[in-house]
Amino acid sequence: MAAYYAHSSVLVKRHVPETGSAWFASMADPSSGNTVVTARISLAEIYSALNRRVREASITRADYVSVISDLNSIWSTDYEIIELTQPLIDETRLLCERHPLRAYDAVQLASTLHAQRIRLSLGLSALVFLSADSRLLTAAQAEGFTTDDPNLH
Repeated sequence: MAAYYAHSSVLVKRHVPETGSAWFASMADPSSGNTVVTARISLAEIYSALNRRVREASITRADYVSVISDLNSIWSTDYEIIELTQPLIDETRLLCERHPLRAYDAVQLASTLHAQRIRLSLGLSALVFLSADSRLLTAAQAEGFTTDDPNLH
């Protein structure tokens, strides 16, 4: 059993077939015993990514409705959710000062750092940071995380 922080670029792969989808689906399957942590804002990012795919006609509107239904049904049960708080915003600012990150990516990394501190204080295993964004992976590595990119699987 392992613990992962999943960026929205990874979470969407559980619902839309693409490189890395089977890999992440097996990791996120509740029967695996793995823990998957993400930020509440990942949901907004997934909605955006899916709507972009509808506009680009890579998924149909019916597929979108089905994916959203599935996503909403597992969101609170399959993932540990990190809420956006003022301390996370403060950490986001520091991350933006250290790394060339977009705002939501910095929030994602701040959420990972927050979750990591909690896990380690409870004597739990460290998180592995998952993302399909190379810039974010580089920043996560600089912050001391082991990382993995689903596009390599």
